[in-house]
Amino acid sequence: MRIVFAGTPEFARSALVALAQAGHDVVAVYTQPDRPAGRGQQLQPSAVKREALARGFAIEQPASLRDSEAQARLAAYAPEAVIVAAYGLLLPQAVLDVPALGCLNIHASLLPRWRGAAPIQRAIEAGDTVTGITIMQMEAGLDTGPMLLTRTLPITRDDTGSSVHDKLADLGAQAIVAALEDLPELLARAQPQPGEGVTYAAKLNKAQAQLDWMRPAAELALQIRAFDPVPGCWTQASDGSLIKVWAAQVSENPNISGLPQAPGTLAALHPDAFDVACGDGALRITEVQRPGGKRLPCAQANLSQWLKPGDILKSPAR
Repeated sequence: MRIVFAGTPEFARSALVALAQAGHDVVAVYTQPDRPAGRGQQLQPSAVKREALARGFAIEQPASLRDSEAQARLAAYAPEAVIVAAYGLLLPQAVLDVPALGCLNIHASLLPRWRGAAPIQRAIEAGDTVTGITIMQMEAGLDTGPMLLTRTLPITRDDTGSSVHDKLADLGAQAIVAALEDLPELLARAQPQPGEGVTYAAKLNKAQAQLDWMRPAAELALQIRAFDPVPGCWTQASDGSLIKVWAAQVSENPNISGLPQAPGTLAALHPDAFDVACGDGALRITEVQRPGGKRLPCAQANLSQWLKPGDILKSPAR
């Protein structure tokens, strides 16, 4: 099939590879403009652009698809379908109308749950035990279009944002290839999304990743898993230094549970972990990162050099 592909991060790159390997005619690849990254803030191409360059595909990087020139340029490729995966730009109706078979989105949730920008992280953060991929026919609304195909994936107790991302990237790549094999029939029996069960996966930011010790320990453990690796949960020590927290679970220490300690209090320091009192229960932290350092298991982080029982870790201002 003659397709235009639109995507930007690693999640989308997996789908582009699968489509190329399946023999589809990728006439152009749309991806976001290069962004500054790294310590030198040099312009860096997206994961999708790097793959497109390696395969010799035509590459387009418009800042917007709302102007008539960009729309005419896309139409000139005459795609039968446009495949979209984590592109990062809105497709106006004029673009949605270009391909005869429509624009299809690879969305990393089981719609209508977790429409929006961060479905993987929000699913883990909410304690969901299952997620998946929805292949959806795009329309003007945010992830509101009819569903063509779904694939499910369990979320295990050990999963993080990183592991679920990688599993769903592979599942999404398989799903879009399967959808294109039978696209006319799938379009004919597309299912509107139900009106019940709609949730929105708000975009992530660093401020949201600060650990609020007033919350229950179980909720913070989910948040830490969800925000690994981006944006990465963090807290602030009593001396003002930032600590990134990469792994934790609810503490089972019977000597901590029920103690009248203020949330954020470092309740116990162990050779391989430390316990922090929360609004409900305590959180046992097992992997951390200090400014300028690497992610380390607490057993290797020399905790006693910079933390001591009774220290107060700060919560966000209320």
